[in-house]
Amino acid sequence: QVQLVESGGGLVQAGDSLRLSCAASGHTFNFLAMGWFRQAPGKGREFVASIDWTDNESYYADSVKGRFTISGDNAKNTVHLQMNNLKPTDTAVYYCAAPRAGSTYEYDYWGQGTQVTVSS
Repeated sequence: QVQLVESGGGLVQAGDSLRLSCAASGHTFNFLAMGWFRQAPGKGREFVASIDWTDNESYYADSVKGRFTISGDNAKNTVHLQMNNLKPTDTAVYYCAAPRAGSTYEYDYWGQGTQVTVSS
């Protein structure tokens, strides 16, 4: 059974930084990509960033470009999200996700989420 476990959330002030990490286990195939999503109170889940190991490209939501950086190690099944210059609008539960076998965007596997709260 695939498990994704996030860590690194917390309460910070606007302008601070946080680094989220995610470790995957239990899968019998190599992930071609991994990503981060978030869900703010009263809103739907939205894409934040992803890393695609088939072309070594990273992708970001416009709202986080220039502030967030995704990195990861396919061999170690880990992915990180470095979040700089955090804003109160970044407050959300952040989820690590991985796609189904053979896909880079059909996310079937999700972590339990880690809370990020940014105070003004």
